[in-house]
Amino acid sequence: MFSLDVYQTRRDRLKAQLPDGAMAVIAAAEEVIRNRDAEYPFRQSSDFLYLTGFNEPDAVLVLRPNAPERLFVRPRDPDREVWTGRRLGPERVQESLGIAEGSPLDALPTDMQAMLDETTWLEYPFDCKVTSALIEKCLADRKSHGRRQELLSHRVDLSRRLHQARMIKGPEEIQAMQTAGRISAAGHVDAMRMCRPGLTEDQLASVVEHRFRMEGSPSVAYQTIVGGGENACILHYIDRQDPLHDGDLVLIDAGCEIEGYAGDITRTFPVNGRFSGPQAEIYDLVLQAQADALAEMCVGRSIRLYHQTAVRTLTEGLIALGFIQGPLEDALEEKRFHPFYMHGTGHLLGLDVHDVGRYENDGEPVLLEDGMVLTCEPGLYLSQRLSIPEQFQGIGVRIEDDVLITADGPQVLTGDVPKSRDEIEALMRDGACAVS
Repeated sequence: MFSLDVYQTRRDRLKAQLPDGAMAVIAAAEEVIRNRDAEYPFRQSSDFLYLTGFNEPDAVLVLRPNAPERLFVRPRDPDREVWTGRRLGPERVQESLGIAEGSPLDALPTDMQAMLDETTWLEYPFDCKVTSALIEKCLADRKSHGRRQELLSHRVDLSRRLHQARMIKGPEEIQAMQTAGRISAAGHVDAMRMCRPGLTEDQLASVVEHRFRMEGSPSVAYQTIVGGGENACILHYIDRQDPLHDGDLVLIDAGCEIEGYAGDITRTFPVNGRFSGPQAEIYDLVLQAQADALAEMCVGRSIRLYHQTAVRTLTEGLIALGFIQGPLEDALEEKRFHPFYMHGTGHLLGLDVHDVGRYENDGEPVLLEDGMVLTCEPGLYLSQRLSIPEQFQGIGVRIEDDVLITADGPQVLTGDVPKSRDEIEALMRDGACAVS
């Protein structure tokens, strides 16, 4: 959790944007049952976490321009806490979170109706099912049909304001993401050192995640992807059941969370520690595409430009390899590269691994700004279903780093894990010696 001033500043900024008579409502996430009475690990709603830093389920934040902030939380319950852990309770909200008023959650229905009586403008995140259900119930319970219809016609999606704010990271967010990048990189380095033929994909994933935990990260930012050989050509491959074979590449896409902020790294390397000729050709092409794309990630440039740059480099390489036909401009216009490269070159990164924020305004791409964090992740996927020479089939390569946009140029947050072939092979040689 950051200092209380950070969250107070965020709430004050949001309240300053609300018109008179407005009320903003946002709910915490709920616990989700995995099976029978066992829950999935709890992950707080990112928008709620952004505004409060509070990591309990079943809470509701209410903000109004000229009224004290209120947070409705579960009351203390010693009998329940023996089973499910300690609760903050409404009486400790102000001291622990800096929010003016804490109220028990069971007071919400009555108090919400009273607050709605004073509200002429209602904002809440439409994409949050918990908050939407709460608002719909409160409006349905209103006795005055006319008043209910008036509020229904003055509803605004709070996500628009929140997600715009979340696009630009503050100093404390950048520090958390630097830490997430460093720890994520350490997990990838361990995987390179420990990898050898015969391990399963899942065993290699456990090496990565073990380092995350030992470095102090409480959670992965997303389900770890480890795909050997042809499996690397499945973009979100999570089965992780196959053994790793001598002579194949393995792709790992993994990142940890720090204070809720995600790291997101992909590296591809040879299971046996040595790139074959065809593997080296494809790898170097993707690495060059990433270098070219990174050079375009500068303040004031279009958010689309670095993707277009990567696509151009990859397409030139595919033509040179004879996988697609030129000339280059025709190949780009007709997207002949698409069977080999079918995703974007990056996305916003933050409290969500595919973070919120606009990529366009009125049909025009947004410009990169100081404080944005994005990934840069070109790849090539030469599935066995493609009509290419056999020695290239089953090669999947993606190289991904996290990039902070600054006035001084792009800053890679995940550079602690090697990505040149020479560095990777040297690291894997040292790791093999240490293991043996």
